[in-house]
Amino acid sequence: MWHVYIIQCKDDKLYTGITNNLERRISEHNSGRGARFTRCRIPVKLVFFEQQSDRSTALRKEIELKKLKRSEKLSLVRLFKHNKKF
Repeated sequence: MWHVYIIQCKDDKLYTGITNNLERRISEHNSGRGARFTRCRIPVKLVFFEQQSDRSTALRKEIELKKLKRSEKLSLVRLFKHNKKF
């Protein structure tokens, strides 16, 4: 099982990625071993995730999310929090 996710960095920037182990990946981001983008922006918090059946599907969804405007991503995050009680 793969996940596409959005994290919010300490400076309020959003980062989108994929992983097959969400808990481990968030831990990597917060320890400074994640993506270069997040290394100087820790701590990060998970604000959105969605399960995908395989890596290829997750990559396609990641690309789709990365094309969204920031305001659209924030709307998606608000909807996710409301529906998940996250």
